[in-house]
Amino acid sequence: MCENQPREDAVRRVIEVIARTQKLPLETVTLDKTFEDLKIDSLDGINILFALESEFKIDIPDEPARQMRSVHDAAEGVKKLLGLVPTEQ
Repeated sequence: MCENQPREDAVRRVIEVIARTQKLPLETVTLDKTFEDLKIDSLDGINILFALESEFKIDIPDEPARQMRSVHDAAEGVKKLLGLVPTEQ
C-alpha cells in the first residue's frame, strides 16, 4: 500500500460525507471549494461536523470546528485528528 493511501482515503471520505450530508453531486465537492461556494451555512456546517465525527469515530474540538470554512479545512482537520499529518507545536 502506498504511504499516502491513508491520507487520500481520509480526504475521499471527507468529500463523500460532505456530498452525502448536503445532497450534492460528488463531483461538485472538491478540495478547492469553500463552504460558501457550496451554499453551506452554519447549520449545515454543524450537520457536517456530526457526520464527520460519526464517519471517522473522532471528536472535533470547538475551536478547529469554528475555523472550518472549506472542504480543504475539513479534510486537513480530520487528517490531523487521525494522526495522518504532524500537528503544530
